[in-house]
Amino acid sequence: MLRFWPRSLAFRVIAFSTVWAILTLIVIFTLITTLYRQANERGFDSLLSAHLFNLIGSVGISDIGALTGAPDLGDLRFSEPNSGWYWSVEPASEGVHGDLHSSSMTRTVPSPSVAEVPFNSSFQRSYSTEGISGERLQVFESEFVLDTKNRAARFRVMGNQTELEQEIGSFQRRLLTYLSLFGVGMIAINAAAILLGLQPLRRVRNALAMVREGTAQRLDGRFPAEIEPLANETNALIENNKRIVERSRTQVGNLAHSLKTPLAVLINEGRALGGAKGQLIAEQASSMQKQVEHYLQRARVAAQRDSVVYRTPVAPLVQRMVRVVQKLNPRTSLSLSLPAAEIVFAGEREDLEELLGNLLENAMKWARSAVAVSVTPLATRDDVASLFEISIEDDGPGIPEDKARDVLKRGRRLDETKPGTGLGLSIVADLVNEYGGVLALERSDMGGLKVVVRLRSLQ
Repeated sequence: MLRFWPRSLAFRVIAFSTVWAILTLIVIFTLITTLYRQANERGFDSLLSAHLFNLIGSVGISDIGALTGAPDLGDLRFSEPNSGWYWSVEPASEGVHGDLHSSSMTRTVPSPSVAEVPFNSSFQRSYSTEGISGERLQVFESEFVLDTKNRAARFRVMGNQTELEQEIGSFQRRLLTYLSLFGVGMIAINAAAILLGLQPLRRVRNALAMVREGTAQRLDGRFPAEIEPLANETNALIENNKRIVERSRTQVGNLAHSLKTPLAVLINEGRALGGAKGQLIAEQASSMQKQVEHYLQRARVAAQRDSVVYRTPVAPLVQRMVRVVQKLNPRTSLSLSLPAAEIVFAGEREDLEELLGNLLENAMKWARSAVAVSVTPLATRDDVASLFEISIEDDGPGIPEDKARDVLKRGRRLDETKPGTGLGLSIVADLVNEYGGVLALERSDMGGLKVVVRLRSLQ
C-alpha cells in the first residue's frame, strides 16, 4: 500500500487536488447563487412593475371624484388574507376621495414619507417595509393623474420579499447538497485516478525489493514512458554493481592464485631445509598463507555486502553440516533443533558454511560428550528487517568471562595443547561483523561455551 503522510507523493497530489476542488466548488456555488439571486430579484421587480401598470390601467375616477374600478391582477395571492401580496389605491390630490385595496390587505401598510424616499422623474419610487404579518415587503409606488382636472391617485403594489428570500435560501441549500455530493464523488474519482496512476511506482518499489532480497536480478516488466527511463537506469546501475563485484572477486582470486604457489614453495623449502631455520621459515610461510586466506575472505564478504542480496535457506545447510560433523566425531552426541518456519539467510551460502564450520569445529574440539545446535527466528519491532539466531553450545570447560574477548582476536589461543591456528572464532567474528550481525559468547546450561550468532533473514 502507498503510505499517506506529508512526505508521500500520493498524499501531496491528492491533498492539492482536493483543496483545489473545494475552492473551485466554493467559487461555483457563490457564482451560481449570486446569478440566481440577481435573476430572481429582477424577475420579482419586473412582476411588481407589471402589476403596478396593470393596476393603474384598471382604476378610474368618477365625476364627483370617487375612485372607481375593480382591478384583477390575475394572481390569487392578492385574494388570500395577509399573504404578503397587496395592492392599494389612495387619493393623492384634492378632489379625490375614497380608496381601493386588495382583499388580502386587512389593514393599512405604512409607507415612508416622500422626504425619506423621494419619487423619481417618472413619479415612481420603490422601498422595503414591514408587512401585516411581520414579513418583509417590497413596494412599488407611483402617483398618476386620472383626468384632465389633474386629479391624481397614489398606486401601490406590494410583494412578499420574505417569500423570495426563502425561495432563494431553499435553492442555495439544494445547490449546496448537489455540489457537495458532486465534490465528494469528484474527489474520490480523482484520488482513485491518482492512486491508479502511481501504481507503476509501487511496481518499481516491489521490483527493487525483489532485487534486494535476491529473488530477481533486474527490474522486469513494462513501465509507463515516464518511469521507463528510471527503470532502465536502475537496471544499468544493478548491472554495473554486479560487474564491480565480479571484477573484485576476480582480482581477489587472481591474488590468491598468484600468492598460492610462492607460499607453497616457501613452505616446502623450509621443510626441506630442516633445522630450526627451516622450521621457522615453514611456520612463518604457513602463517602467511592463513593470513592471506583470512583477509581475502574478508575482502570477498565486504565486496558483496550492500550489493545484491543473496538467498541461502538455513535449515538444509545446517542439517548437512551437522551430518558431516557428526560422522567426523562419532563419539560426541550432536543434537539439532530447527524451527517449523523457513528461514532464509540474507547472504552467500559459502559464508554461512564457513561460519557454521568454524563454530562446529570449535565446539567439537572442546566438548566432552555433547554439543547442541539450535536455529530460532527472532521477532522484531518493525517490518523492515527480520533476524534469526544460531546457538551452538557444548559441555566443555567453557571460557572465563575475562578471556572471552581474547579468543576473538586473530591468532589468539587459550590452550596451545589443542590443535588449530586460533583463527576460527576470529573469522566468525569478522563474518558476523561484515553482515551487520551480533556475536555473543555466553555460559551454556550444559556447562561449557555457548556461542550465539544473530544475522539478518529475508522475509
